[in-house]
Amino acid sequence: MADSLVIVESPAKAKTISKYLGSKYIVKASMGHIRDLPKSQIGVEVKKNFEPKYITIRGKGSILKELKDARKKVKKVYLAADPDREGEAIAWHLAHYLELSDQEDCRVVFNEITKQAVKDAFKTPRKINKDLVNAQQARRILDRLVGYKISPLLWKKVKKGLSAGRVQSVAVKLIYDRENEIKAFVPEEYWSITAKLAAGKAEFEAKFFSSGEKKELKTEAEVNEILAALNKSEFVVSEVREKERQRNPSPPFITSSLQQEAARKLNFRAAKTMSVAQQLYEGIDLGSEGTVGLITYMRTDSTRISPVAQEEAREYILQKYGEAYYPETPRSYLKKNANAQDAHEAIRPSSVLREPDQIKEYLSRDQLRLYKLIWERFVASQMASAVMDTMTVDLTAGPVVFRAVGSKIKFPGFMKVYVEGSDDAAADSGDEEKLLPPLKQGDHVIKKQIDPKQHFTQPPPRYTEARLVKALEEMGIGRPSTYAPTLETIQKRGYVAIEDKKFVPTELGELVIQQMIEFFPEILDVEFTAQMEEDLDHIEEGKEDWVQVLSEFYESFEKRLEVAEEEMEKVEIQDEVSDDICEKCGNHFVYKMGRFGKFLACSGFPDCRNTKPIVKNTGVTCPGCHKGQIIERRSKKGRIFYGCDRYPDCEFVSWDKPVDRPCPKCGSMLVEKRNKSGTFIQCVACDYREEAKEEQDRD
Repeated sequence: MADSLVIVESPAKAKTISKYLGSKYIVKASMGHIRDLPKSQIGVEVKKNFEPKYITIRGKGSILKELKDARKKVKKVYLAADPDREGEAIAWHLAHYLELSDQEDCRVVFNEITKQAVKDAFKTPRKINKDLVNAQQARRILDRLVGYKISPLLWKKVKKGLSAGRVQSVAVKLIYDRENEIKAFVPEEYWSITAKLAAGKAEFEAKFFSSGEKKELKTEAEVNEILAALNKSEFVVSEVREKERQRNPSPPFITSSLQQEAARKLNFRAAKTMSVAQQLYEGIDLGSEGTVGLITYMRTDSTRISPVAQEEAREYILQKYGEAYYPETPRSYLKKNANAQDAHEAIRPSSVLREPDQIKEYLSRDQLRLYKLIWERFVASQMASAVMDTMTVDLTAGPVVFRAVGSKIKFPGFMKVYVEGSDDAAADSGDEEKLLPPLKQGDHVIKKQIDPKQHFTQPPPRYTEARLVKALEEMGIGRPSTYAPTLETIQKRGYVAIEDKKFVPTELGELVIQQMIEFFPEILDVEFTAQMEEDLDHIEEGKEDWVQVLSEFYESFEKRLEVAEEEMEKVEIQDEVSDDICEKCGNHFVYKMGRFGKFLACSGFPDCRNTKPIVKNTGVTCPGCHKGQIIERRSKKGRIFYGCDRYPDCEFVSWDKPVDRPCPKCGSMLVEKRNKSGTFIQCVACDYREEAKEEQDRD
């Protein structure tokens, strides 16, 4: 007969924990929050110290009855929601519903769902932490005030269905500002000169470094001066510098760095990363071992590691790789970000002994890829530094200095397991060894070829999901749990679209941000929003009163609302009419904005609901049927692919972007592909391949 009831959020978590606790415990799932603010009204009594009016979430009646019935059969109730503000609030709402005393030690928290961690947690239950609850309430009420006060204004003045929010508005503003930077950017010309040289049979490259005081080449005339000097001169080694350089591993993952790296290496969206990580955290059935939580809690901004995990990693590394691969002193990753709450450990495997290859049969493809990423990053974070031998050679040709840089890995250290990715493909390629021949001062080398190239500076890159998460984190905007839903929301609202995996603001997004800039500048102000996050942290730490924080915000916000209500002009968004005619009713199609960008809809709506995608013709002949044209399409999930316009008569498709010229070898279609070294062009039918294109980001 069970004598204790344990309540968690999800059935998967309940299933895992139930196996650890045994028959004396009934484990039930609340399916997340049981109470929330009502959707139909603001639900906050501003004049009564921001008192929230919570209601039971629709559809939770049967779950709550089940929990209440189970409560009557046991002596003790434990609330084991996730170990963060949101989890604490869920526990608080459950305690209120089940009429548990405020003084009851009913709250159980664990950072990993393993047998030992769970059993240890139940030995030390605690009271519900009201400071954590108040921090969550303050955030919820703050976001409700912003959303439910500004959104109706936007409905009235701009368009129905719009919304505003603290973090989402700043995210859209960053994308909007970046697009304006790109539009205002004026390219500047610059040149490079590469010398292909030989020392004996070994060939290597050196790049122009200086000529007198001149370090940069801006015009073709300057380049011609250098080339003229090179025609009369031999290349002589003037200086050789060799040194040993250490490279340290990256710290274990926090939420934001996991989202960034999963985007770079696995092509995961932030929401997908968090969904798969949740599955790994809550538990996977490993056959004879049973259901086990494979990683620690995935919403964290701390790089701290428990001594137990660190010791297990030490033993594993010593046994697997040897003493040389473990540092002299264990690595400690202290809190670097001033905004980090440091409430949990970093994201790591619950046991480093569960190697990815050993458990891959129990994991889906996505689960395995993400687990492998987390496992490798953690193991590498505890390993010795890599040692690089670097060689820098200056060569003079008359008054001109060229420089060649080479490196080789003397000792791989952590790089044997894992190397962090980069948003800049050129930076990734630096991990490869680039060897120079043995050279010494005074050596003469043979000039094989001089290659001058014209370049133009490029505008700042648009935000990818990884770049945007990184920017929000660095600015102190949002917290680990907010990044993925924020990125989803700004796309669903039609404020931004994704082109070539990068965010671009829509016309609607630009219009909304312009109105927000004029009437609610503090909502879009990075420093203001970051300070608000800090205030929420102080509430959690018991240093500030949540009602006072909300009062200070609302005092100026209310005045802004009054001004906006009076002065914001009504904006008419006219649909752009296309030349396409609706085949069902004869009206013109108009351009509309949807979740995945623009599409065509009949102007006769609602009488005619015909829609169709906007077709972008690439101008490339289909290599499948040699009759149709390759056009850009979108999958049901919004991903761009390319297919024949004669579909379904021709079913040729490609995820890679076609190039508007045929393969010079076989005449078939060329496509753009990308690896860590950059973009290259490859034929779909033969082995033809072109060298990587010059990277857009200047070093």
